[in-house]
Amino acid sequence: MDWFKILIDAGRAAAGVPAAAYALSSIGLNLQFGYTGLLNFGHVAFMLVGAYGAALTVEFGGSLWLGIPIGILASLVLGILLGIPTLRLRADYLAIVTIAAGEIIRLVVRSSWADPLTNSVFGVQTFANEFYALNPLPEGLYGIGTFRFDEQRFWVILVAWALVALATLLIWRLTTSPWGRVVRAIREDEDAARSLGKNVFGYKLQSLMIGGAMGAMAGIVLAVDQQNVTPDSYQPLLTFYAFAIVILGGAGTLWGPIIGSVIFWFLFEGMAGFMTGAVAEGWFGSAIESVDIGPIRFVLLGIGLMWLMAFRPQGIFGSREEMLVDDS
Repeated sequence: MDWFKILIDAGRAAAGVPAAAYALSSIGLNLQFGYTGLLNFGHVAFMLVGAYGAALTVEFGGSLWLGIPIGILASLVLGILLGIPTLRLRADYLAIVTIAAGEIIRLVVRSSWADPLTNSVFGVQTFANEFYALNPLPEGLYGIGTFRFDEQRFWVILVAWALVALATLLIWRLTTSPWGRVVRAIREDEDAARSLGKNVFGYKLQSLMIGGAMGAMAGIVLAVDQQNVTPDSYQPLLTFYAFAIVILGGAGTLWGPIIGSVIFWFLFEGMAGFMTGAVAEGWFGSAIESVDIGPIRFVLLGIGLMWLMAFRPQGIFGSREEMLVDDS
């Protein structure tokens, strides 16, 4: 088995666009869940509307640079529409409503009724040419040894991680401000915050909208990287990836979503490479075949999360108090 290749491929995944995009998405989810205590299981809906907002703007003759703010604006509108009827619900009910809302939006987008606008299951392709046209990097490979990327992929990686840095700076500024102290208080005991005259609903709505806008940017990054937007790319599984990353890094921490995303994708791709090599060399005989690798990878991921929640629920950087969510 080529262990070096497995490690290089895992490292490329940990440094690549998906890791950066999910770090960006998880930063937004961490604001909602880790800092404010909102169980938003429909976070993928914000990624979807952001990606479609940018892609459809180009599809209908607009510029990508107009499409990006339209996608973010669409996520803010979604935050308002989703937050007004749900944010007064108890935590578990909020989780149920948001995951349902995310699936409803995806199914509407892929429906034949929406086909004239969204192109249904076929989605939108090759809409990010304006972004790639700005690439200042000369043609070639960038990196060290076999750990290299071509100029287009490296350009997307640089921009994606720059957005992660900006989002982290924004979260740091917000959470160290009086606004951040209020949302932390809401997470710990929203009745106490309300008794002090704070508009708990308003702060929750703001948190949902800001975190949703970051999710929209993550969706745009993924769409630009793939030059493709289809509704089935935005399954509820993406939300649970983001939750796994937040929990792994530490809920309610500044660096948790970033480190969590890097580790998550390193392990996720590393497991795939290891299982592929092990099956090819016959380690498991006829018990496991190549088609079983994908499901087994998710099983191992689930076992790892169970172990983490049992022995270190606060994650790498977090504390147990950060995991408390108001369930009143």
